[in-house]
This record gives sequence, C-alpha cells and structure tokens, in this order.
Amino acid sequence: MKYTGNVIKYGDNVDTDVIIPARYLNTSDHKELASHCMEDLDKTFTSRVKQGDIITAGFNFGCGSSREHAPIAIKASGVSLVIARSFARIFYRNSINIGLAIVECPEAVDGINEGDKVEADLDNGIIKNLTTGAEFKTEPFPEFVQKIIENGGLINSIAEGVIK
Repeated sequence: MKYTGNVIKYGDNVDTDVIIPARYLNTSDHKELASHCMEDLDKTFTSRVKQGDIITAGFNFGCGSSREHAPIAIKASGVSLVIARSFARIFYRNSINIGLAIVECPEAVDGINEGDKVEADLDNGIIKNLTTGAEFKTEPFPEFVQKIIENGGLINSIAEGVIK
C-alpha cells in the first residue's frame, strides 16, 4: 500500500468533536460529513484538502468520543493517510474498520511540515518526505490490516470473503 500526497498538519489532542462536530452526527451521508470535516479546528480544511492528501498530527489524535463518523469524515474528504505521534485507541480501530490508513511515526511527524509532499509505503514501513528527501521507518501493517484497508474497510472485507 503506497500513498502519496501533500500534508496538512495539526497538533496534539485533535479530538473527534473537532474532526466532525456533534451537530452533524444526525447524518450518515459520507459527503455531508466530509463537507464539515475539521470545520471547528480549521475553517480552510474543506476548501484546500485534495484527493490523496495526508494529515500529520501530534499525540492522541482522535481522542474524545468513539464515533465512527470522525474517520469516515476524514476519509470521505479525500485524505488517504493519517500519520500521528499517537492515536486514541478507539479512533485507531475505527479507522482500520472503515478503511482509513493510519500509522504512528513520531519521527515523521517531526520531519514533515505543512505542504510537504510525502510518499508512504506501508507494506515496507517507509515514509519519505519528497520535499526534503528525509526518510522515516515505521512498522509495516500486518497483512490482515492491509487487506482490510485495501478493501475499503472491515465490512467490505468480510462481504468479499477476504476476512473470515
């Protein structure tokens, strides 16, 4: 699994309430959720995010409530990958379940700036900052997690017989 995109960078403790505010939880429409993604943290996010972009963030990304709407909104906005120092555990699992690639790599977060172009090879655990040439190592995803993400989430993977 390889991802290439421009970086949008955030700090520590980005919680699910700013990823997708509670006032929009009355819909399950992915496009509608994406249209409000990050609006309480970054009013420019939806106007500047492009298909394939990558979010980098600090510690505890996705803390707060256990709503699946948060990773759905991020994925539906076009973000292909989130790289953070650490994730809230429920957000981490929800992301995999809906097919959003996420990886913890503090060194990459430190070595990547807003607007940098990044390539991540999660099969081999290599993140490259194409803007600066810096390279970072991370743990590759286990094969079963790769399959879940490649198939667009856990439900799709089960339905297609990839995961039993």
